[in-house]
Amino acid sequence: MSRGPDIMEALVSRLDAIVLDRDLAPLLSLLKGVRNGVVYGSKVRFPHALVMIFLFRSGTLREKAKLVLKATQTHARNLATFALIYKSSMLALRNLNTSSAGKENRYDSFFAGLLGGYAVFGRNQTSVTQQIVIYVFARVALSLAKLSVEPNMHPLSHLITPEARSQIKDNAWPVFASLSWASVMYIFRWYPETLVSSLRSSMVYIYADSDHWNSFRNFLIHNK
Repeated sequence: MSRGPDIMEALVSRLDAIVLDRDLAPLLSLLKGVRNGVVYGSKVRFPHALVMIFLFRSGTLREKAKLVLKATQTHARNLATFALIYKSSMLALRNLNTSSAGKENRYDSFFAGLLGGYAVFGRNQTSVTQQIVIYVFARVALSLAKLSVEPNMHPLSHLITPEARSQIKDNAWPVFASLSWASVMYIFRWYPETLVSSLRSSMVYIYADSDHWNSFRNFLIHNK
């Protein structure tokens, strides 16, 4: 009778014991962070790259497939590397902090993010890293806007009455959305070269190419 199932069960039990070892938890957390960075980066980038490259890039099917895989690999590697640096830095900062018995300080995450952001994204300016950073910046801006009207967040918080705080929250998103689109359309109209290439390509397709046609075929069926 084959002992294969017994060996596999013993191996799985051994692996379970290793990953549940509390002494190994900090190091295993680094490995888990890298794993999650790779998986998440691949899931997010692959469909986006697939659509954008096949719609707006010229070239053979093979060339486009290579570009999709390269963008996916880059995104996954960036997030995995950042996770490794960030979590390693957090672990190091906790162990170096002798004043609070190895506990996390309030600004440890800031400095760990600063190091990871510089090492992974700050030193490598590509279309993929730009898109990731711009995405993060937009979310940070929204979060800071929300925090700016919360009580006891800054020295001027006491000047914001509950009624004013409610009105600001109700109107913040319409103002943010309107100004964002007003600004990007102005920049696209007069300074398009300053926009990220992917955004510029999308806007050219929608707003500039729609001004030109010479037959029904490229009016409705094909763009050009």
